[in-house]
Amino acid sequence: MKALVYHGPNRLTVENRPDPIAGPGEVLVEVIATGICGSDLHGYTGENGRRMPGQIMGHETVGRIAALGADADEHLSLGDLVTIDPVLSCGECAVCLDPGEQLCPRRRVIGVDPLIIAAFAEQIAVPARNVVVLPPDMPADLGALVEPLAVGFRAATRGGVGPASAVLVIGGGPIGQAAALAARRLGARVVVSEISAARATLVTQLGFPVLNPADVDLATAVEAELGRRPDVVIDAVALSSTLTQALQVSAVGASIVLLGMGSPQLDLDAYRVSTEERTVIGSFCYTAAQFRSTAEWVAANAAALEPLIDDSVLLADAPRAFADLADGTSNASKILVRLGS
Repeated sequence: MKALVYHGPNRLTVENRPDPIAGPGEVLVEVIATGICGSDLHGYTGENGRRMPGQIMGHETVGRIAALGADADEHLSLGDLVTIDPVLSCGECAVCLDPGEQLCPRRRVIGVDPLIIAAFAEQIAVPARNVVVLPPDMPADLGALVEPLAVGFRAATRGGVGPASAVLVIGGGPIGQAAALAARRLGARVVVSEISAARATLVTQLGFPVLNPADVDLATAVEAELGRRPDVVIDAVALSSTLTQALQVSAVGASIVLLGMGSPQLDLDAYRVSTEERTVIGSFCYTAAQFRSTAEWVAANAAALEPLIDDSVLLADAPRAFADLADGTSNASKILVRLGS
């Protein structure tokens, strides 16, 4: 099979690799398309140090079942349209049972673990329990959106978002879009802060008011849009500057959800947390149940989500797509690498 292989910062090549085989309890998936995630891009540039030379990345994917290993789930069938939950947990420990598989101390993540052949490849073998079947009449490409949308849903639930919530999402990139959609899915009123004109246009297409903090007083503008200060802020950027914004504009007692990974360390205005009793909450991935429920939601809202994908490239063109995103030549929000049909 052909695969996209990482060889160090800013170096990707398309190479032939041995075809994977579905072992006991596994499923072989013929990949249709895999999205370029921000974490893939930061791995490509060497910013996050979480990708290793020789690795095949990719975790936002959709494909069809090509083979079933022994003891694979009897409810799976050849040809099923599927997406893949990339969090591989033990499924048995106390952490897996509560709060969730994404925090399992023995977890491995497809696309992050360098020893796993991940989804920027024509085929991938994964545990059957991580395969989620999609409706056959669903637009196949949207299956690659389930993973990032599940990330946003987890963040909204971590912040306690509900119908009475007023929510500010900081950052209108793919994960910020996912968080805003999740908050609206949960019934909240939502406004998004974004400085990029291209991203702001897409977020507006999705039906959200967008504010550029370079052009307005953010606290005043957010309060005007929501009717009050937000009681939940989802920071989908996570820089010291955006965390400061979140604390400045939010209501007393608000929840601030750190979802982005813009910096591994942040400066914290501790007095704004303690004296006004705000809560700073971390959010990572999703539970298996949240991933599956998001897959169902995507299938039921396909038409509204199609604007989230603004470009696709063939595997041979993937190195150029990564380079263009890294140097700013491309301002695409979500690019899919097409590996099959």
